[in-house]
Amino acid sequence: MLPTVLAYTVALLLQGDTHHVQGVAVDDARVWVTSVDRAARKGFLYEYDRKTGQRLRELEIQNGAAYHPGGFDIDDTSLWIPVAEYAPNGRTIIQRRSKVTLALISSFEVEDHIGCLTVYSGGLIGGNWDARKIYEWALDGKPIRVRANPNAARYQELKYRYGALVASGLYPKPKQGGVVQWLDPETLLPLQEQQLGLTDRGVPLTQEGMDARDGKLYLLPEDAPSRLLVLDALQQ
Repeated sequence: MLPTVLAYTVALLLQGDTHHVQGVAVDDARVWVTSVDRAARKGFLYEYDRKTGQRLRELEIQNGAAYHPGGFDIDDTSLWIPVAEYAPNGRTIIQRRSKVTLALISSFEVEDHIGCLTVYSGGLIGGNWDARKIYEWALDGKPIRVRANPNAARYQELKYRYGALVASGLYPKPKQGGVVQWLDPETLLPLQEQQLGLTDRGVPLTQEGMDARDGKLYLLPEDAPSRLLVLDALQQ
């Protein structure tokens, strides 16, 4: 049994039904969340007020059989969201959407299930189902490279922050537990590792959404009522 981690604080209670949460990203004013309603075969993007947790907007973002949005990222103007078929080798539509209007700006297809995605100045980096492969694309979708993940952890989220890839997820059995790893972008080997336990609801802290900003980890592990949790990150 993993220990319950009590060092986190509850930053926000997100209003409304979040179905099965997948990814989270934060900026100064907003919290963005992706989720999937498996029964209805629908994927959602939600926007929340970061101070109050009030839901400001929601949008269905499925594309036919591709209705599973994963871990995603934002930049100053856009949201970059992988929306995949709900299968380990399923096709993915990587969507770029406006933060202002939520309208689709562009998209491209990948012949694999991309479950986590991050944006950096030179392009996009994503992981497939359980992040066994790490992909890299130019911003227009042109493939750059594919690498095997040398680490055992199954990542749910990737964020490129301060020159490192911040990866969060779960270890496979028999080594169980939640983990956040700071990876060298070239070797994919851990520079640092932070092992985490459970919320007070018994859910692994790194089960789903994660963002890293300004020395803090923002975690969204639980379905409705979903809580945005915050704790100190290891310092690079």
